[in-house]
Amino acid sequence: MNHLIAPSILAADFANLQRDLEMLNVSDADWVHVDIMDGMFVPNISFGFPVVTATKKHATKPLDVHLMIVEPDRYLKAFRDAGADGITVHYEACPHLHRTIQAIKELGCRAGVALNPHTPVTLLQDIIADLDLVLIMSVNPGFGGQKFIDNTYKKLRDLKELSREKNPNLYIEVDGGVDEYNVKKLLGAGANVLVAGSSVFSSANPPAAISNLKYPEKLLQS
Repeated sequence: MNHLIAPSILAADFANLQRDLEMLNVSDADWVHVDIMDGMFVPNISFGFPVVTATKKHATKPLDVHLMIVEPDRYLKAFRDAGADGITVHYEACPHLHRTIQAIKELGCRAGVALNPHTPVTLLQDIIADLDLVLIMSVNPGFGGQKFIDNTYKKLRDLKELSREKNPNLYIEVDGGVDEYNVKKLLGAGANVLVAGSSVFSSANPPAAISNLKYPEKLLQS
C-alpha cells in the first residue's frame, strides 16, 4: 500500500481557508484531515458542522474527520451529512466501541479509532478486524505544534504486527509532529497515512512540504 498524506487544516489560515484548500486540491495530498475538538475531551475548541460543510464545498479530496469529543455517537450522522468521508472516534471516549464503529459504517463512512499516547494498541485486539483505520496520536491531542513522543514508533510497530493477521489492509495513521525529518522512520515502523499540520502550513512552500512527505525518497537526493 502506498502511503497517504492528510494535511490537517487545524494549522491552516482560517482567514484564507478556501485558498489553502485549493492549494491542497492541486497538491500531492490524498485526504484533508479535519480535527473536531469540543473543549471537554480535549482542552481546546476547534470548529463544528458549518466549517466542515464549507470545507467540503471547496475540497476535492476526501475529508478525514477526527472527533476529539465526548459522546461522539450523538453527532456521527451530522458529520456525515456535513461531508465527512471518514470518521475517527477516540477509544477513550467510546464505552460501546463496536456499536459506534458499526454506526459509522452504516452511514457509509470509513470507520477509524484513535488512541491517545498512553493507550496501548493491545486494547484493540478484539475489534481490529472491524476497523478501517487506526490513528496513533504521537502528541497529546488538543493543540497543534507539539513535540513528537518517541514511544510512537513502538506503538506503530505493535499495531502493524496486530493487524498483520486480522486486518492487513488497515490504514495505520499517525498524527502529531510529523515532518520530513521523521517521515522515513514513521513509514518504516508501519504508518501508511501521515497527518501533518504545522510542518505543511508553516512551511514557506506548503506544496513542496507535502511532496517531501509523499515522496521521501527524493529527500536523499536533495
